[in-house]
Amino acid sequence: MLTYEERQIHLSWTQNTTIKQIEDAFKEFTTREDIAVVLISQYVANMIRFLVDSYNQPVLAFLEIPSKDHPYDPAHDSVISRVKYLFSTESVASGRR
Repeated sequence: MLTYEERQIHLSWTQNTTIKQIEDAFKEFTTREDIAVVLISQYVANMIRFLVDSYNQPVLAFLEIPSKDHPYDPAHDSVISRVKYLFSTESVASGRR
């Protein structure tokens, strides 16, 4: 087992990074108590979209950011999707009153 000082706090994606490595890093970073913010490029998040979209814990700040090589697409941003869902639910609920 790694000591606290030896634990990885980032994953730098390269062309040689496997999907499994990205998945493992995501799972580790989203379950560690010493990490409060996860930044992930949208391009890499799309590689593990099923994990990103299923993440629903309220404590960790999880942000998808654009990369310099791939344009940002709000249609693939899980946070934007959740906000749209919440607002559409609220507007439906407020229309029933």
